[in-house]
Amino acid sequence: MNKTYDFLVIGGGSAGYAAARTAHDLGLSTAVIDGAAELGGLCILRGCMPSKSLIESSNRFRAMRRAPEFGLRAGAIEVRPDEIIARKRRLIADFADYRQGQLADGRFDLIRATAAFTSPHSVEVSAIEDGTTSVIEFKTALIATGSSVSRVPIRGLEEAGYWTSDEVLEAEVLPDSIIVLGGGAIALEMACYMEGLGKEVTVIQRSKQILSGADPDIAAALATALSERDNLTLFTGTSIREVRHNAGTGQKTVIFTHGSDEVSVSAAEILYALGRSPNTSGLNLEAADVEVEGPGGKVVCHPDQSTSIPHIFAGGDVCGPHEVVHIAIEQGEIAAHNAAVLLGVKREPVREISYRLKLLGIFTDPEVAMVGLSEAEAREADRHFATATYPFNDHGKSMIKGEMHGLVKMIADVKTGEILGASVVGPEAVELIHELVVAMHFGATTNEFLKIPHYHPSLSEIWTYPAEDLSISG
Repeated sequence: MNKTYDFLVIGGGSAGYAAARTAHDLGLSTAVIDGAAELGGLCILRGCMPSKSLIESSNRFRAMRRAPEFGLRAGAIEVRPDEIIARKRRLIADFADYRQGQLADGRFDLIRATAAFTSPHSVEVSAIEDGTTSVIEFKTALIATGSSVSRVPIRGLEEAGYWTSDEVLEAEVLPDSIIVLGGGAIALEMACYMEGLGKEVTVIQRSKQILSGADPDIAAALATALSERDNLTLFTGTSIREVRHNAGTGQKTVIFTHGSDEVSVSAAEILYALGRSPNTSGLNLEAADVEVEGPGGKVVCHPDQSTSIPHIFAGGDVCGPHEVVHIAIEQGEIAAHNAAVLLGVKREPVREISYRLKLLGIFTDPEVAMVGLSEAEAREADRHFATATYPFNDHGKSMIKGEMHGLVKMIADVKTGEILGASVVGPEAVELIHELVVAMHFGATTNEFLKIPHYHPSLSEIWTYPAEDLSISG
């Protein structure tokens, strides 16, 4: 191929597709290079969409198990994992087909190949069909190659064998017991999936709290809820020593320290969920002088999504700092806009991303959601703030629903009353947080928030209690 593109996208996931679509709309000649076996990206194929399909089945089975609390009898109930997976595959096939159609609809060139930089303005591509190679030149580019499971060395783990989230998402037969290594979003979502289906689950987290980036009270609220489950055991503040496999029984044992004690836990399977790393190892970024940082090789990015080379941009998991889809999409759109500005096609100011409204949702049971600043981030930003919380176990609608774990939390500036951040652990948390996202988008104060009518009884009216505590008189 001898064509020189205005904008070359490496990776066809959420960030890559958003960037390519935007670049085309801006009039840039654009190509997308994607060497994955199946088009669609992590979120659609192996991430947020398939996992939520499984979690929905688990949540409904958990509700069925709780039927007597509500004066109901459900009769004999059972789990059929093969049918759960079949439903997931039907849904994901539709989502993936739609994205594949978008990538191949002719607005830009789709090149099914892997790519490696040969200079700051060229890549060598290897076709996935037959391995033939060629060189493609570009004026600007976006690196959007996503991430993959991190590998932390643990003695005996490889020999014993383990699952990652990929295996869980395809498992038509589930083990009766499982040990989950990790306490982040993926680990806890998969733990709740298994727990909800009645499996014995043990979660082993290295840090002193689960959800290590969350405020301690938010992490503690989720930990309390999980620890009260009959079939889920949670250990935090651990150090894993080794993993052993009993070939006779098939059981796998994790040996770890917990405080001053040495603990061993056995189960039929291990789920390894100790984080993800950027997919940069095969890109030959050195040839383009693109700077990376950290042991995982994360691409260093500026707020305008440019890398150390101004005409090469990055977006999504490969650069972070927040690995969620809506941010990846915005990063890709900003990169394409700024590429057009750099090329003189668009005569507008360069755009920069803002994480003021950074948003995270975790589909555990109960759910967790956060927007804006945490307490630690507010202190780091030298904001003078106050916090207020209110528990779901004292809230009418959640009591009616029988969903009383957790709390809502609001952070506000003590002088202006501006809402700086909010968190929720509880029923429908990922839906409830959006009310605060909208309020914060418009710079609402707690006083202004209290003027918004809230229907009674509803889950959302719980937000009025911390807002009232933080309101400013006069």
